Amino acid sequence: MTSARKRLDPEQRREQLLTIGARLFAGRPYEDVWIEEVAELAGVSRGLMYHYFPTKRDFFAAIIRLSAEKLLASTEVDPELPIADQVAAGLDAYIDFVVDNPHHVMAVNRGALSGEKDIREIVEWELGVLQQRIVEAVGLQGHSKDVATIAVRGWLVFTRAVCVDWVESRAVTRDELRELCLRTLAGALGPSVPLDEPPH
Repeated sequence: MTSARKRLDPEQRREQLLTIGARLFAGRPYEDVWIEEVAELAGVSRGLMYHYFPTKRDFFAAIIRLSAEKLLASTEVDPELPIADQVAAGLDAYIDFVVDNPHHVMAVNRGALSGEKDIREIVEWELGVLQQRIVEAVGLQGHSKDVATIAVRGWLVFTRAVCVDWVESRAVTRDELRELCLRTLAGALGPSVPLDEPPH
């Protein structure tokens, strides 16, 4: 049974549903979240829920898109900072996201939906924005920039993978995970980029 419906305009209602869904998916595996529960918590009918999101997969994809936007906003750092500080701050924000959304992260990267075209497109978009930010911050030109672009892309994929493994195992501390990621990027970019300097 739904509670009394609060009148919201369509965009507010959509945002409300996504916020509720994000909270549920962050705390449970994908299979354990039900559209009916989201509708009940929002105080709307199941029919209205399906009006905004025709399927559960559509709903989840919209949550992934919203989460990617929030992640990109949270990892945006002051471009005036030294590159080492920018990378460290962005990495810290990314690890915070993984810690706060373990089931969400697992569903995107290891779950049944990880190979879905719409989910992969969102992940690729997110990686592309992060890649561009780091490459621009590094400030290399010509062939060196081309090499850095490839290195950064590989590092982002590596970082995503090790963070997903870490969520499952917690075999190392957060500080060790952070240091591993920072060292890996420093090694990939080489001595021309001063990432081995301690962040300020």
